[in-house]
Amino acid sequence: MTVPLRRAPPCAEPSSAVTQPLALSLMTTASLDLPLDPLGAEPRPLQDWLTTFPLLAVLLDPYTSQSAAILHTARRILINYADAGCRTCWVIACGPDDAKRFLGPYAQETLTFSDPDRLAATAFGIGALPAFAFVLQDGSVAAAAQGWDPAQWRNAAETVSEFTHWRRPVIGDERDPANFAGTPARP
Repeated sequence: MTVPLRRAPPCAEPSSAVTQPLALSLMTTASLDLPLDPLGAEPRPLQDWLTTFPLLAVLLDPYTSQSAAILHTARRILINYADAGCRTCWVIACGPDDAKRFLGPYAQETLTFSDPDRLAATAFGIGALPAFAFVLQDGSVAAAAQGWDPAQWRNAAETVSEFTHWRRPVIGDERDPANFAGTPARP
């Protein structure tokens, strides 16, 4: 039996449909020198995390009810894309101990960065948490959504799906919370 291979997405020059942000009105490019601090390992610059795949990040503030309300929905999205051509991760706006407490077992199943100074949110052009960001290998944020608006998150997920040739998860069903604006990403 022959298993058809999934074609890898282009890395150097993605199609124009993929590079147009759907949920943010301005394209942001993060510095490739942005330090990302994974739980249990040494910090490395963003460029080290983008060598093979783009980054699909869910950014949360563990000290707010808004981020807690979206935790299970965000996990479902990250799990959906775990085998797609992107690196899924949490970016938690706190130190490593609080990130582990907030995520519980989710911190073990998906790459988790602690970001107490909220440098990633700033670099990705995020103004409100929770947020969802898709960062290409050149540091450009191809899609993002801020706060919880299922339509925005679906649009951002559609960009990810087009780029990775992967199925988009169900976003905004009866399991998900009602819309909310989120809280400021930068204190």
